[in-house]
Amino acid sequence: MKPLVTASLPAQSGNFEILAFESGVASQPHLVIRTDQSAGALPLIRIHSECWTGDVVGSLKCDCGPQLNKSLELVAKEGGAVIYLRQEGRGIGLIEKLRAYNLQDEGMDTFEANEALGHQRDGREFGIAGEILKSLGWFNIRLLTNNPEKVQDLETAGVRVAEAIPLEIKANPHNEAYLKAKSLEGQGLA
Repeated sequence: MKPLVTASLPAQSGNFEILAFESGVASQPHLVIRTDQSAGALPLIRIHSECWTGDVVGSLKCDCGPQLNKSLELVAKEGGAVIYLRQEGRGIGLIEKLRAYNLQDEGMDTFEANEALGHQRDGREFGIAGEILKSLGWFNIRLLTNNPEKVQDLETAGVRVAEAIPLEIKANPHNEAYLKAKSLEGQGLA
């Protein structure tokens, strides 16, 4: 697996290199936003699933935007990468995610809403992140997450997770139920 293109990316949280990888949709590649790590240090990695509403416009219904911003800050400081996977709305896409928002406003949690729309509770997969990491020569990492599924998928793909580091984001009145549902689902808060 090779990047389709690589470019420099100065950003608010630091200076990065951005790499685009094939996702199956030409206009929406998976992205790696990386910086150098200290010699001998294990890279800090965050696998972040696309969330247009949280990442771009700052939706308060989720914790995605703050997770992405905090991850970029930590990676800029410690070295490593944010892998931005194109699997919007737990893998259901933006239109269906907005439909799920309507069901959540009626009292369903995020998982129930996905099922009511005929989707899996969580259709995301993280194995591709393992393939991307291996293509970059990273076989041993520290992972910024609370989601044990990410650890399992990476290790199945042949990437050793030496440490899972919690990513703590404070709840707000709009996302308290969402964060509670994630926690009950066993995915922690990230």
